[in-house]
Amino acid sequence: MSMLGGPAAPSVLRPGATGAGATGAGVQAAPDGIPTRARTPLTALPWALTALFAVLYTVVSVRRNDRMLSMGYDLGIFEQAVKAYAHLRAPVVPLKGPGYNLLGDHFHPVLMLLAPAYRLLPTPVTLLVAQALLMALAVLPLARWALAQHGPRAAVLVGCAVGSSWGIVKAVSFDFHEIAFAVPLLAFTVEALGRRRWHAALWWSLPLVLVKEDLGLTVAAVGVYVAWYGRRPRLGLPLAGFGLSATALEVLVVIPSFNPHGAFDYLPQLSASGAGPAHLATHLLWPPLKWLTLLMLVAPTGFLCLRAPLLWLTVPTLLWRFASDNPNYWGVSYHYSAVLMPVVFAAMLQRTPHVTPRLLRAGRRGVAAFACLMIPVYPLHEVMMPEVWQTSAHVRTAGQVLALIPDGATVAASDHLAAQLVSRTTVSLYCAAPTAAGPQWVVVDRTDPTVKAPCPANRTRYWLDTYRRDGYRVRADRDSVILLERGERRRAPVNVAALRPTATASRAGPP
Repeated sequence: MSMLGGPAAPSVLRPGATGAGATGAGVQAAPDGIPTRARTPLTALPWALTALFAVLYTVVSVRRNDRMLSMGYDLGIFEQAVKAYAHLRAPVVPLKGPGYNLLGDHFHPVLMLLAPAYRLLPTPVTLLVAQALLMALAVLPLARWALAQHGPRAAVLVGCAVGSSWGIVKAVSFDFHEIAFAVPLLAFTVEALGRRRWHAALWWSLPLVLVKEDLGLTVAAVGVYVAWYGRRPRLGLPLAGFGLSATALEVLVVIPSFNPHGAFDYLPQLSASGAGPAHLATHLLWPPLKWLTLLMLVAPTGFLCLRAPLLWLTVPTLLWRFASDNPNYWGVSYHYSAVLMPVVFAAMLQRTPHVTPRLLRAGRRGVAAFACLMIPVYPLHEVMMPEVWQTSAHVRTAGQVLALIPDGATVAASDHLAAQLVSRTTVSLYCAAPTAAGPQWVVVDRTDPTVKAPCPANRTRYWLDTYRRDGYRVRADRDSVILLERGERRRAPVNVAALRPTATASRAGPP
């Protein structure tokens, strides 16, 4: 029985076998019963699905950037870091604050790999396309595993389910993040684990410690899995120790050494973990939003992932998210669940050979139904919306105003406009405390939907009045987009340190 509830793969045929069940006179069959002539298009199927989603992800993310839906927090932040790497400089990010080294926020040296491409094509689109390609690459190993295990129809189902999974699609549509590198690495890791290729799993998992500091815990979980389920303690236990040591070193030593406060800013958010067992258990399971997240993780697999050993690899990420005091981590928004998507689908593939045909058919329908349900809910459907392919009058006006700012200038901008300026200017947030000299230009979109962080919308008038009092004059004011230029005479800066955003201020609430 195949995963789709159809007949099992045909029996292996001897070379040249013919007859009612043969593949044809003189046609050899591979060990899985598929004629040799048919293997080339079938082996290309996972690659075709990967290419399809690479195109879809690219269209979604690039069109959102073209419509000025990208933000300084977080696309602008990462672009400033990659831009610095491309010019062989430390990743100082003015959007986070004057002289702020981004390695003091999170540990992600893997971003250096984007520097050569950005040096050739210095635009935010470079990061968005790279992210689309990396995320789509997660489809390949899982569709390939489904093809080998259940046949081409299952490969299509699994590939489309992974590609349209809400966690990955949400990450693709939300600016750029370093976890774009983690998603394919994890996909190849769990495929190797599921197919009992222990050394391959080790090598695919090792680079995760260079993507983000918390992923060392996932590497440790991979090591424990290899030691326990693979009966390879000499291979798995050193890997587990390496993952734990890497996270400890990055959180306690490396990041604080670059951080302006000499600490890991997000560690206090895990204060709930220092409470008693009863309080911790309650905090891990409450509020109900966390239950929704768990449901949304297993539902895309038709619940077939349950009871699969690979599902344990989701525990490190879920633990730190649910133990945090930051409610942004608990739900299904932002990019935090992207790294879990390959794991739950791999768990599904690991479990399917051990369930009854009836349950398999029900799970198949569940996978297909959930994928279809999520397409109109999450941004993948935007490729079919006519308005996505149009440029609004407001966006055109904002582009005209931004064109008045010369290349190489220093600019203070509102969140969405900042993302459009990083490649050619030095940009900071307009609500940050100005330096002694102050930026040469200030540009603010008063319709920016950012309402809480990093720049509260209800303080926009205050900041614009502050800049005007400091001698800035209006150069353009069109369709709620205002551009100010620094005058020759400027007063001493107003003390607004109490109102400047902290290093941890972000709509998404890093990490």
